[in-house]
Amino acid sequence: MDHRNEELDLFRDNVIRFLTEEVEPHYAQWERDGIFPKELYLKMGESGLLCVDLPEEYGGAGAPFEFSMVVLEETARLGYLALASNLSVHSDIVAPYIHHLGTEQQKRQFLPKMASGHCIGAIGMTEPGAGSDLQGIKTTALPDGDDYLINGSKTFITNGQHAGVVVLATKTDPKAGGKGTTLFTIDTSLPGFKRGRNLEKIGLHSADTSELFFDNLRVPASAVLGKVGGGFGHLIDELPRERLALAVTAVWHAIGALEKTIEYVTQRKAFGAPVASFQNTRFELAKMKTDIEVHRAFVEKCNTLYAAGKLDVPTAAMVKLATTELEGRVTDGCLQLFGGYGYMAEYPISRYWADARIQRIYGGTSEIMKEVVARSLVGR
Repeated sequence: MDHRNEELDLFRDNVIRFLTEEVEPHYAQWERDGIFPKELYLKMGESGLLCVDLPEEYGGAGAPFEFSMVVLEETARLGYLALASNLSVHSDIVAPYIHHLGTEQQKRQFLPKMASGHCIGAIGMTEPGAGSDLQGIKTTALPDGDDYLINGSKTFITNGQHAGVVVLATKTDPKAGGKGTTLFTIDTSLPGFKRGRNLEKIGLHSADTSELFFDNLRVPASAVLGKVGGGFGHLIDELPRERLALAVTAVWHAIGALEKTIEYVTQRKAFGAPVASFQNTRFELAKMKTDIEVHRAFVEKCNTLYAAGKLDVPTAAMVKLATTELEGRVTDGCLQLFGGYGYMAEYPISRYWADARIQRIYGGTSEIMKEVVARSLVGR
């Protein structure tokens, strides 16, 4: 166990070094640009920071699950939540979907290029009329000879502008409800695929978020991911990791916000004394630190459960709900301690606060998380 911790610490140091050297100098410009350069993924791939828990035969490092989480932890802690969001979709949602559900051909086609950064992954679930209610999707994939023809649109798709592969949720039987849902791996170079605009958001500015359109996009039956009609079940099976990754980023984003705030209040003076000397400041910091540590313990428990294959859907919903609500409280409380400067864009705490807001919405809203937990307790 000590050896594992030592390796994890060394890996964490490498992640921090990479972020400090390759991200920090450029991040403000990327936020203004509204997108990361593709080259960043290539650099991360070269440094072994993408899809790290994939087996080596598919281009990963074959590292334990917690190594993948360290990438998210430090990226979020340092205030690059837009990047953490994109990376979690790429490495912790799309890659595991293909690894767990894909045929050998699909794995060989996409995973090594994802691990190297040459192919960026996106997941196409949300539609203009279907967000948390995935059974309401309208995008169809209808049989046409030996192929499928896909028509429809998706929105709010993270990595949409850069994506080389999209794991796409469709209806192969529009009359069958959830049982008519099928997943596909979509190569975005195919005719019939079109990217829409890069959507403007109130936070996560450098995380490209896009509309995607499918107009008679023809794919072979070999593009089906998992079972025909089994898509909804596959989505449910993969949600725990997605929600755990969001919980990890939430707690470590809050840790980073608190670190920035402690640094500020110990230096900033008001009424002739450091702001940190006032009882209200001290009590607020103590309250937030305690709140973070309680939730961090829950996340670590869930990490252990996931690594053992025992993290269930209700527990993943609980940890996502609890930690993202914590993140909102902490980033808001931290901004308050900065006073008027906290509302100025030049102070990073403003970005922590704005970026945190989406975490209670994507990956399943807080309200949906409560419903998932409630159903596990008292049924429908």
